[in-house]
Amino acid sequence: MTVQFESSRGLILITAKLHGPAMIANLVLALDTGATGTIISQSRLIAAGYDPAAGIERIQMTTGSGVEFAPRVLVTCLEALGLQSRNLPVLAHTLPPNVRVDGLLGLDFLRGRELRIDFRVGTIELSE
Repeated sequence: MTVQFESSRGLILITAKLHGPAMIANLVLALDTGATGTIISQSRLIAAGYDPAAGIERIQMTTGSGVEFAPRVLVTCLEALGLQSRNLPVLAHTLPPNVRVDGLLGLDFLRGRELRIDFRVGTIELSE
């Protein structure tokens, strides 16, 4: 699936769907190939029916402001760029308000797939 993005702007924004026990939450995630794991804001996880406080473990993560700990939550399904990852462990952490995204789509979602980004025309494609 090929998706358009604003190649002249800062972040590459991806729409995603988080399947949870309570609902399917629509998300806007920043594509981050520098992040080893996917991060979703605690409020969006809670809205979908997950409990970050009951996460499977707490993970140390390094951010621009220092080292923090975030709960790892196993999500049923995350859909982005036309593909799904099932039983994906994500970190529950809210990014600074000036970022205005629901999280980061990290390498754990991309691994084992082919990612093509064309900045000339502003397209991104992810395939199995």
